[in-house]
Amino acid sequence: MSHRPPRGRHSTVAEMPHTYKILPTLGTLVRMLRKVAVIALDEVAVFELGVLCELFGYERTGLPTYEYSVCTPGGAPVRTHAGFTIVPDHDLAPADEADLVVVVPYNSEEAPSDEVLDVLRRAGDRGAWVMSVCTGAFALGAAGLLDDRRCTTHWLHTDSLARRFPAAKVDPDVLYVQDGNILTSAGTAASVDAGLHLIREVHGSAVATAVARRMVVPPHREGGQAQFIETPVPVIECDTLQPVLTRVLETLQQDHTVESMAELAHMAPRTFARRFRAETGATPHDWLTGQRLLLARRLLEDSDLGVDAIATKAGFGSAATLRHHFAHRMRTTPHAYRGTFRAQSA
Repeated sequence: MSHRPPRGRHSTVAEMPHTYKILPTLGTLVRMLRKVAVIALDEVAVFELGVLCELFGYERTGLPTYEYSVCTPGGAPVRTHAGFTIVPDHDLAPADEADLVVVVPYNSEEAPSDEVLDVLRRAGDRGAWVMSVCTGAFALGAAGLLDDRRCTTHWLHTDSLARRFPAAKVDPDVLYVQDGNILTSAGTAASVDAGLHLIREVHGSAVATAVARRMVVPPHREGGQAQFIETPVPVIECDTLQPVLTRVLETLQQDHTVESMAELAHMAPRTFARRFRAETGATPHDWLTGQRLLLARRLLEDSDLGVDAIATKAGFGSAATLRHHFAHRMRTTPHAYRGTFRAQSA
């Protein structure tokens, strides 16, 4: 049986070798995020648990804070995959009131208890965010929350996830996937990407970028490479194309093409396109459009510029082109996006 509330569009960010992203209609998916409950099961992964503590359990001056709980069935100690034991402060009760319930990686060969599965189903049914990191997706699958949904897990386990839960639409090529209120991520560092994505969806790009800077990580990765929302502070590290990317990010308002970027790299356009894909995981056009959208999002959130001015500053040339890309990639309009995040700030 599938347990899920009505949902919006999918959101995905791809790993190598290709890149794509389809964001939901923001007005239908932005939810409150004040209480966070992380469910730790046997052989819990320490790094991913630490990432969630850093994202949601650490108080940062001037940034949102959360009521953060690490929960286990019965409040019992759990063994970590590193061989030591952690003792939580909570049983599963906080998960029934949380705005976000997360399952961190665990020994997925063992089925979670009915108590855990029921908590996850109730969270999904009431429209809370439900997130898994790495093998935590197996718990969501066992709860029926992945039925007819796009999802992912660590690439080592995607085949197993698809076999065990054939109703799930497993995508092995992405860092994370948001389908409605369900968010699943790949392994290890992808937990950072997924967590920042969620913060961005709820609180906006400015908050997500500020959290990322405090954590000394990129606020957004596309194609497996770090890309900054703000310009001109890029920290993309490529073998040969770093100067080109830096130059383009500093001049997004200009009319960049594959040919003009290839000229900056002193390469033939075909050679440049192949090298660009190899080093960033994206085509030059997709990367450039993504960067322009990220800048436009930030300007819509933080400035009073009109849509025409933002379109020019971000390099789209016209408001019509900006609206086209917002509709295609984000399933919303610039006006609706600004209204959503201005309302969130208020």
